[in-house]
Amino acid sequence: MKKYMSRRSFLKTGGLALAAVVANPSQAFASSGMPEPKYISQRPPKDKRAFVSKAVEKAIEENKKKIKDEKLRWMFENCFPNTLDTTVRYKTKNGRPDTFVITGDIDAMWLRDSSAQVWPYLPLMKEDKDLQLLIAGLVNRQAECIRIDPYANAFNDGPLGSYWETDHTQHMVKELHERKWEIDSLCYPIRLAYRYWLLTEDTSVFNAGWHEAMKLVLRTFKEQQRKQGLGPYSFTRDCDRPTDSQINGGWGAPVKPVGLIVSSFRPSDDATQYGFLIPSNMFAVVSLRQLAEIGHKVYGDDGFAGECTALADEVDAAIRRYGTFNHPVCGRIYAFEVDGFGNALCMDDANVPSLLAAPYLGYCSFKDVLYQNTRKMIWSDNNPYFFSGKAGEGVGGPHVGLNYIWPMSIIMKALTTDDAEEINACLKLLRDSDGGTGFVHESFHSENASDFTRSWFAWANTLFGELILKIIKDYPGLLSQTL
Repeated sequence: MKKYMSRRSFLKTGGLALAAVVANPSQAFASSGMPEPKYISQRPPKDKRAFVSKAVEKAIEENKKKIKDEKLRWMFENCFPNTLDTTVRYKTKNGRPDTFVITGDIDAMWLRDSSAQVWPYLPLMKEDKDLQLLIAGLVNRQAECIRIDPYANAFNDGPLGSYWETDHTQHMVKELHERKWEIDSLCYPIRLAYRYWLLTEDTSVFNAGWHEAMKLVLRTFKEQQRKQGLGPYSFTRDCDRPTDSQINGGWGAPVKPVGLIVSSFRPSDDATQYGFLIPSNMFAVVSLRQLAEIGHKVYGDDGFAGECTALADEVDAAIRRYGTFNHPVCGRIYAFEVDGFGNALCMDDANVPSLLAAPYLGYCSFKDVLYQNTRKMIWSDNNPYFFSGKAGEGVGGPHVGLNYIWPMSIIMKALTTDDAEEINACLKLLRDSDGGTGFVHESFHSENASDFTRSWFAWANTLFGELILKIIKDYPGLLSQTL
């Protein structure tokens, strides 16, 4: 159990210090007798950074001038480059770029996290060839990971083994860190590769190996529709945490095959209650349509493209028919999980994909009536994992427990609205919930922002940077004043 806590552990300010990740510049001021500035950079020294991008550094310098709020500006400078500063390993392998991206305080790569961590850097690739190669290297590495095992969520940087080798599942090889089947683990690499291709027009990443990986993605999605039985995947773990294992011998709760795809675990790495996780099925619809476009335009494989489109259409229709629910307060909404038998779980979890993030991932418009009804449910006491207290309000999840708000939910709320007042309120919440560290964390307690989890969580940091850049572009007036 103690080993498990390393993934989503309670890292209090009194626990793992940021000094483990970055230098502590304040010591230099203390020893010199000079007055210490109010906000000191928490980035590692330049010679200690894992990767330096000229385009990212330029973006920081240009955009920080547009942020009047001193603390918000400090947080942007710390957070936006955090993935490059601390989590990437880049090299050339067999003549091709190869990039491994750890999640932060765990030395392993999640397909989901790694994709999201580098996502805000993609628009800067045209200004920085080295940055483009870094992203291409991640596309290549993710395809390699999928070929090793399309059911795994997290990987080692080589055949190193893992403390999860004792999990009861079919294919726990040394290259795997963890083998939890999560639909989004296969969607995020498609999202990354598709965006990379659109922005660069570079098709070199789409070699035979990537094509083979995508055929495995399609096969796995179809297997987990469970039309031909339970399929090849099951998972149990010897643990005292119910959300860390699956019931019924590892197969999960029964589902009725209705066209949706089973996800044994959520993006939080927690077990699903009902197998059809609607946010992840939404993501699959978007990803399959992107994959169909690549299959048609890049590979000229119209048969494969047609299969992707047909599956996307089937899943989309099933979401509309089986994935919605008449809520007694909020009206017709998207359910979080269903089982095809008519049972539905009405809630949301902060991890992305979430119901809140459906427009962000491209499934629907944020002005869609069904989404708006769902959004009202999510950001209210009708959602059992919505918390509000002295330190703020937002969505959490069972992963870290009751009353812990995930800043990721606050960021996602701001990314899925055009209401300037709502965005401004989210910015204030994010600014005031860092626990004085200058970074964004996994979660903070609703009554005390200094009680937070994970001091080093690169996904949340980079997502915060993405939000700031979007606001500067779309609503520059919001950041030209002190909050």
